[in-house]
Amino acid sequence: MARDPHPALRATLSRTAGEGSKSACFSLSCTAGEGRGEGASARTLLVIVLLLAAAAPAPDPAPTPQQLQDAERAHAADLAAQQAAAAQAKAAADQEQQLGQQRVVAAAALRQAEDALAAASAKVADLTQRRADAEARLASRAAALAPMLPVIERLSLYPAETLLAVPMPPEQAVRGVLVLGGIARTLERQAAAVRAEQAEVASLQAQVQAALPGLAEAQATQAALAADLDAQLAQARQARQNAEDTAGDAARRAAADAARADTLRAALARIDADRRAAEARAHDEALAADKRRQSEEAAAARAREAALEQPAGPGVGEPNGQLTAPVAGSVVRAFGAATEAGPASGVSYQAPPSARVVSPCGGRVVFAGPFRSFGLLMIVDCGSGYHFVLSGLDRLDAQVGQPLQAGEPVGIMPTWNPQSAGANRPSLYVELRRDGVPVNPAPFLRARS
Repeated sequence: MARDPHPALRATLSRTAGEGSKSACFSLSCTAGEGRGEGASARTLLVIVLLLAAAAPAPDPAPTPQQLQDAERAHAADLAAQQAAAAQAKAAADQEQQLGQQRVVAAAALRQAEDALAAASAKVADLTQRRADAEARLASRAAALAPMLPVIERLSLYPAETLLAVPMPPEQAVRGVLVLGGIARTLERQAAAVRAEQAEVASLQAQVQAALPGLAEAQATQAALAADLDAQLAQARQARQNAEDTAGDAARRAAADAARADTLRAALARIDADRRAAEARAHDEALAADKRRQSEEAAAARAREAALEQPAGPGVGEPNGQLTAPVAGSVVRAFGAATEAGPASGVSYQAPPSARVVSPCGGRVVFAGPFRSFGLLMIVDCGSGYHFVLSGLDRLDAQVGQPLQAGEPVGIMPTWNPQSAGANRPSLYVELRRDGVPVNPAPFLRARS
């Protein structure tokens, strides 16, 4: 039960109201002509007014000079704290940009090593496959000649005796000699082909052995540079875990929503819709805080709105080959090429083992994870309505909401063995979409890394 703040006032009012019919005038004069009822009512009303006036709170006293000084100091401290927080945020952003640039430089050095690895891997894989094909042809010829080897051996040792041992008329014997001569010539050609296949197999084997040291050196260089880059990525992940990013939080919520989409275009549409909704919420929260005169909440909401409205990246520019190719290697399927599902909506790169994948553009990661049949998928918002889609990766090194610079590493391709004939060489699938619609990325990307 709520406590009565003025119990004495309430008791006095009740008692006064109960004396409305009496002739008590207290210190007031009652005229003779007054009716008893009118006089009592006037006295009751006057008592109520006097009691209410006595119970009314006294006006707040004016602030003292000391209080004004304290308020000014508190305001100055708040302002200094806000400026310090802004300076700290800017310093963190500058440091992240510098570290990102260092990762770009490290990835570029690694790309040079991977170009050499791609050439060595392709050479070894090609020689290995050619050797396997030559061995298969040799085995096939040997299998075809195997049933005839006893006859060939007898004819080579005892040609006349072999013919005389078969009873036949003289004309058939002559024909038999002619046939045997043709067979012998055919067998000689086949034997020569077998010897050539054997020589090719030996030559290819020697070439493979000669190429292996270059492959090993390229792999060692790649491993050393990759280890240095992985150390930088680990430090960056730890720094991001310790930082709060409004735009990053919104991007993570949008990515979780996009993962439930049925198609890639629908996923991009959900990401864009969720970002716009987050902007609208921040705008509404700022207006509501302004109405409530809550300046700190309004400022925080406006900061969220500004962060969400900021473009993710500068776009992709003109299609003049200015963007870094996402991976070392060569294009094995062009945009628009025929596939089982229709014309290709992107391009496919055949990459060397464990090749590093980089972002072709500067921007922000808006999706990173498994998606439908794409496997591990990454989407980078480049700004101006452009998104790069990368799939086929074995590992993702960038997180949703993370800002990226062009050429910054974002993941690793699967490994494969160049010395294994028929090895399944993984490929990186790359799409460039503008407002959700695929466009040919080739004119924007450099042909060579």
